Amino acid sequence: MEKMTSPQNISYKKSNVVSLEKGKVPPQAVDLEEVVLGAMMIDKKGVDEIIDILIPEAFYKNSHKLIYDAIKKLFDASEAIDLLTVSNQLKKEKVFDKVGGDYYLIQLTQKVSSSAHIEFHARIILQKYIQRSLIKISNEIIEEAFDEGTDVFDLLDSAETKLYEVTQGNIKRSTETAQSLVIQAKKKIQEISNKEGLSGVPSGFDKLDELTSGWQPSDLIIVAARPGMGKTALTLSMARNIAVDQGIPVAFFSLEMSSVQLITRLISSETGLSSEKLRTGKLEQHEWEQLNVKVKDLEKAPLFIDDTPSLSIFDLRAKARRLASQHGIKMIVVDYLQLMTAGGSQKGGGNREQEISTISRNLKALAKELGIPVIALSQLSRAVETRGGSKRPLLSDLRESGAIEQDADIVSFIYRPEYYKIEEWDDEERTPTQGQGEFIVAKHRNGGLENIRLKFIGELGKFDNLEDFNFPSEIPSSMNSGDGDNDFGNFNLPNPSADEAFGSSMNSDDDNDVPF
Repeated sequence: MEKMTSPQNISYKKSNVVSLEKGKVPPQAVDLEEVVLGAMMIDKKGVDEIIDILIPEAFYKNSHKLIYDAIKKLFDASEAIDLLTVSNQLKKEKVFDKVGGDYYLIQLTQKVSSSAHIEFHARIILQKYIQRSLIKISNEIIEEAFDEGTDVFDLLDSAETKLYEVTQGNIKRSTETAQSLVIQAKKKIQEISNKEGLSGVPSGFDKLDELTSGWQPSDLIIVAARPGMGKTALTLSMARNIAVDQGIPVAFFSLEMSSVQLITRLISSETGLSSEKLRTGKLEQHEWEQLNVKVKDLEKAPLFIDDTPSLSIFDLRAKARRLASQHGIKMIVVDYLQLMTAGGSQKGGGNREQEISTISRNLKALAKELGIPVIALSQLSRAVETRGGSKRPLLSDLRESGAIEQDADIVSFIYRPEYYKIEEWDDEERTPTQGQGEFIVAKHRNGGLENIRLKFIGELGKFDNLEDFNFPSEIPSSMNSGDGDNDFGNFNLPNPSADEAFGSSMNSDDDNDVPF
């Protein structure tokens, strides 16, 4: 036994300690963990202060994880938290001996005399946990990066998602007092009063902007309609008004049409040249000149189009965050919601309704996170077609999930009666419906409901304010055909072809409705 304590052995141990000190140890604060747990067991105030800051995984030492988990369970059950109750809870969980028994618990309570500075200590523990999480994630990314079979864009995506999860999970917003929130609200109202125009992002449609005061930050706006009604046309017109006229950066995620198709439609509405002419390229000399002159504003516009097909909600969030930090985008448009996937391992499997719920919930979270309005287009069910009467859409017609209706701040519909061969509006005047559409605000969390009439120009695939096109002189008709004075009638096409005005065959409505 004496040989065990020989000088050689002692010197070996010392050199061993020295070498360990030079090694890398994961970030930790075990002494602070002991102080925090001790303070929680002697003072209930300490529990209230940090219970929503820390999770059991934030503790480095395994016994501390178990003790904190026991305290959390007692807190959730609204039971008293002290040395005895924690000890009993650990015995219930059958981990009492694992944590070191009564002796260790008593030691923890002796290390501290009050819960002063406990929040500060808890935040240091949280920081150490975040550091450890980042090290773990970084190691995983390095491993995946060395794997030749890994797609580099998938790798970027997974890295971004993992980092975002760390951020979301740990950087929680603290609760604010009514006083500080009132001050913030007053400040915002003051800023709005000094600012001319609307408080939100203007859509360019006057009556709609009067109703909403512009699209408000952190709002999720659903624009729903049956195929062929002009969902893309409306949002493109809106994106054009915002980006070209106002110079406000807009991101347009098109899952249905290619980016070149979209920009061609924008060129058509910008120049007044029909999409047919642009498709065939048969333009007169003056039309070429007009094209070159009128697209200059569009070229300079801060409009960002992404046409990634089958985009997952997580990819969208990653791209949106990047666009927000690099280009300061102030609005996002998604065309359209049912073509998105929720991501995850179940490719196309699982319940579609749950998937749509996940997508709409995440879109609302994205709007809140970036503090900008998010407009998502959505398909309606066939129930509209089977109904008699005016065939005006209702909230119950939203397809696949009631979550869309719940998560959205504004739910709106596009309705063009002439699509259903209805020639007169159902109002007292019985005005003709030709070349007109209705923007129906069916749900508005922060304002009134209204049916707003808009001008629809099928040939150009665009919507505009109704009163702006009351006179033939305001339409650049001479550029579109050689017929001269008769052009006003050409604009009010009763039923333009789906390919011409609304793009792709994806909008076609077969038995399976939306193609997945």
